[in-house]
Amino acid sequence: MAHDLTDLSEIMTWHYSVKDYDTNKKLSAADFQSLKDVLRLSPSATNIQPWHYVIADDNAGKERIAKATDGHHEANSHKIRDASHVIVFCSLAQADDEYLQKVLEQEDADGRFTEPKHKDQMDAKRKKSVNKHRYATKDEAHWLAQQVHITMGSLLLAAAMLGIDATPMEGVDFAVLDEELDLNTKGFSSIGVVSLGYRSGDGYNATLPKSRLSEADIMSKA
Repeated sequence: MAHDLTDLSEIMTWHYSVKDYDTNKKLSAADFQSLKDVLRLSPSATNIQPWHYVIADDNAGKERIAKATDGHHEANSHKIRDASHVIVFCSLAQADDEYLQKVLEQEDADGRFTEPKHKDQMDAKRKKSVNKHRYATKDEAHWLAQQVHITMGSLLLAAAMLGIDATPMEGVDFAVLDEELDLNTKGFSSIGVVSLGYRSGDGYNATLPKSRLSEADIMSKA
């Protein structure tokens, strides 16, 4: 059940990383479409959008993803197999000229540029950012992955607002996942997995209070 959308503190207190999912409860098509919209509409630096999402909503798909947790990360395997939906978050390894042109033309088609010079300015600005991270700071792949992590945060909040449970995971063998989903040949690498569904009610994490550092510990005035 959805929460009072004006009470963000309540929503964030309700959310926790679910350990056990109810295998009989599935996300509705409408709710999952809303979550996909959140991912697609999330912000990114210079609107570069360097993401791709592999979605599993059936047993066959979830089994493919669980190959990356079976073994060293087997504690996460049932969180994948028992969930309603699972999303693999993937990031571009490099934003090449072809990709940058694709983004630019989509912006043009969507009416982002009121004058031709604005299109040229956006193209130059984005390429300048990419070149900075590629050649100066030499962290292009990391910078692109940071943009994808923003969308994960957006997804977790949106899911909680809809009363949907979620479990973000980095306890995954990403090399196995990349190979299983053939991501590297497509220019992507996996950086995280999120399971979605509804808590079974018997997981130990459901009964524990949240523990966070105090506001005074983490915030200060400029």
